[in-house]
Amino acid sequence: MVRLDEEEGALMVLRFLKPYGAQDEEDYLAALEAVGALRRPFLLMTVFGGGPALSRAGERRQALWFKATRAHLDRLCRACAIVRPNAGEEMARVFRRLWSFPLIATPDEGEARAFLSGHAVAGPPQGAGTP
Repeated sequence: MVRLDEEEGALMVLRFLKPYGAQDEEDYLAALEAVGALRRPFLLMTVFGGGPALSRAGERRQALWFKATRAHLDRLCRACAIVRPNAGEEMARVFRRLWSFPLIATPDEGEARAFLSGHAVAGPPQGAGTP
């Protein structure tokens, strides 16, 4: 199951969790595209359950997305929290080489939310403007 939700405070939450399905890879890549299309400041939290890996083609599309959206996300993303089993500082260091915004990698969603709460986004109310 893949979901991309906007929560209060311009928090975009991308979840990739059980139950896993055949459409998950396409849904995940579409959610990345939606994040890359945002035109206002936001916070990002990704929550992964440790499920199936992407196909080779999916990995390539994800890598191309990272490359294509790097500067855009650096401008608009105020902070990112990656929630994943066994996530930690080593994983965070990898992503910090990609992006310049504050980032944490943790297995605990509560810790991730606490981290993001320290990086509030000022701007128009939720739902205002373009996606």
